Amino acid sequence: MMQRSAPRSRTARALAIGAASALALALVPAGAALAGGSSNKCDNRNNNTIAKLLECASANGVMEHLEEFQSIADANGGNRAAGLPGYDASVEYVVDTLQDAGWNVTLDEFPFTFIGPSTLSQTAPVVADYETGSFTGTGYGPIDGTIVPVDVVLTAPYDPVTSGCEAADFAGLDFTGSNDIALVQRGTCEFGVKARNAQDAGAEAVIIFNQGNTPERSGLITGTLFGANTEALDIPVVGASFEQGLALAQAGSTASIFVPAPEERPQVNVIAELPGKNDTNVVMAGAHLDSVQAGPGINDNGSGSAALIEIAQALGKLKPQNTLRFAWWGAEESGLLGSAAYVDGLSQPEKDEIALYLNFDMIASPNSIFMVYDSDESGYEAPVVVPEGSVAIEDLFESYFTLIRQPYDDAEFSGRSDYEAFILNDIPSGGLFTGAEVVKTEQQAAIWGGTAGEQFDQCYHLVCDTIANIDKKALYVNMGAIATAVLTYAYSTEDVNGVKGKKLPFNILPTPAGPQGTVGGGGGLAPDHGHDQGPLEAS
Repeated sequence: MMQRSAPRSRTARALAIGAASALALALVPAGAALAGGSSNKCDNRNNNTIAKLLECASANGVMEHLEEFQSIADANGGNRAAGLPGYDASVEYVVDTLQDAGWNVTLDEFPFTFIGPSTLSQTAPVVADYETGSFTGTGYGPIDGTIVPVDVVLTAPYDPVTSGCEAADFAGLDFTGSNDIALVQRGTCEFGVKARNAQDAGAEAVIIFNQGNTPERSGLITGTLFGANTEALDIPVVGASFEQGLALAQAGSTASIFVPAPEERPQVNVIAELPGKNDTNVVMAGAHLDSVQAGPGINDNGSGSAALIEIAQALGKLKPQNTLRFAWWGAEESGLLGSAAYVDGLSQPEKDEIALYLNFDMIASPNSIFMVYDSDESGYEAPVVVPEGSVAIEDLFESYFTLIRQPYDDAEFSGRSDYEAFILNDIPSGGLFTGAEVVKTEQQAAIWGGTAGEQFDQCYHLVCDTIANIDKKALYVNMGAIATAVLTYAYSTEDVNGVKGKKLPFNILPTPAGPQGTVGGGGGLAPDHGHDQGPLEAS
């Protein structure tokens, strides 16, 4: 492990939590805190302490918002994806709820390129239609052609798989025909690297099928072609399951692929603001509102979105020292588009006014562990420059988990969610995460419970990411952490950016106990499946 940053001074850790709320958070049974207080009391009260705030912002309240998101998806083709009616309905729900709570709400429009449903059919030696989806950054058009398998592994243990990762994988293969479709297999390197190598070798289309080494890596797979590959491809790229890959790899296979031409469908972020006495020191918190097209996206990321709605409702009567600004981002699953467009659209003085950004993406995974973005690089060397002040945010979350005796670990400070645009503009950032498609270890199961050998979220980017895919305990614990951070920074961000706020008569949060040290190399996200830039379609 890397050397941990020097600890903050005792004075600097004098953060926003009162003696009564500290005792309540540490000792109250989880079930009691789930319920929340009476609605009449909460509608009219200034929730200016953590204890008050958590009486009115509850996990049960968050579940009610998640049920609304589920109903929206059920009524709109089973998803809430950008460019489709389910996302529009989700936006309307957030706007109405936040306006009713007394926040100033605006819609921030940004350009969005929508790609409709793709098709994949095998035409020989068997005839079959396969469920599929296109990859972000694909080319488009119809292709009928011959399947050319590229270094695929079709017998157990299906690992390692380097199919298409090197240009040499295509050497000796015949891509001289008019319509050759490269068949490559998931594993080892990014999807975009495989597809770019195929295009460079002369393929007119690419099918990427799943690896097949575990049940979680056997179903339909799609994702993004961006990463090491920085430009969109000219040829169609679609996904397939491992079973479909086996069928397509047969000798003499031909197939028909169609990826429709993109359409411009501008989308919106929802921005809600609660003015503070200091309108030039803005505390931002955000969560992406869109799902993938494959499912309703209730954990990913209804959980973070609903938590912010619930907290915003409970803060409607607050008169903060610093201005609070909450954001529900669009098109995160298509490449972090909404948050990037928002930050890019700010002037430099407007960026300078943002004291910090808090990101909440997947905070209730069903097989969860509790993770904090690792800005001090104690568990991971960050692949990005960590803005000064971010370590203080990590410490606050870790102090809260220490207070309630909840073990926690590091999540790589990678920018693989909507905080990327903020950290690229040197804005201090932090956040929470309970895991995606990485498999829980025996060690992690011993610490946090759950099932070893299964993904943190077995329904990540799938149709089963429904209301049944939520861990209420994780939701409750993270609600407390989010509420603590938001209210702390509503009063003062001195610990992060040096701007003095209102002095608080609060007790000192404990020194962070330290991460459990069970993670490494992925932080809950597989290196070949970007969580931040997921598919426009099923994955």
